Amino acid sequence: MIDPTLARSIRVVGLDVDGVLTDGGIYLGDVAGARHEFKRYDIQDGLGIYFLRSAGLIPVIVTGRVSMSVDLRARELGIEHVAQDADAQKLVGLRRILDRLGLDMENVAHIGDDFPDVAILQRVALPVAVSNAVPEVRAIAKVQLARAGGRGAVREFAEMLLRAQGVWEDVTARYVAERSGEPREVVRS
Repeated sequence: MIDPTLARSIRVVGLDVDGVLTDGGIYLGDVAGARHEFKRYDIQDGLGIYFLRSAGLIPVIVTGRVSMSVDLRARELGIEHVAQDADAQKLVGLRRILDRLGLDMENVAHIGDDFPDVAILQRVALPVAVSNAVPEVRAIAKVQLARAGGRGAVREFAEMLLRAQGVWEDVTARYVAERSGEPREVVRS
């Protein structure tokens, strides 16, 4: 459960890649002398990111690896702000993004799983851990998710945050209406 007052202060949702948007596995290969890297992404996480964007939140990717796969997925999901750093200096990347947006750490939730995320998680308003995060990350997190990285954890957090902000029903009803081809009618119970 997220405190609604804290939830309403969140404008940016930071996402790690390996171990959060993916299960942490990396497929490496060589095709005709060219290195190729592949990652597996969860489709439910993509919908969760869509819901965050639909609610006016800004999802950002902050990763300690450089990968074309990340650029492709970010474009596919409409994520405009991506920081990839081969030295895993993720805090620097997040700060650059926040400077461009004119926002501060008190406006950020960040989902992490391992030591490269610790510097960010110690500073953001809402640190979040996937279920398979290392104990040190879970100890910092204000929210611990039931789902593992790459297995719907981002989608789980999106619903949790949007419910706490009081916009979940509107966002999901709008999504369904947009895809039904019929006029929007919100049914509340």
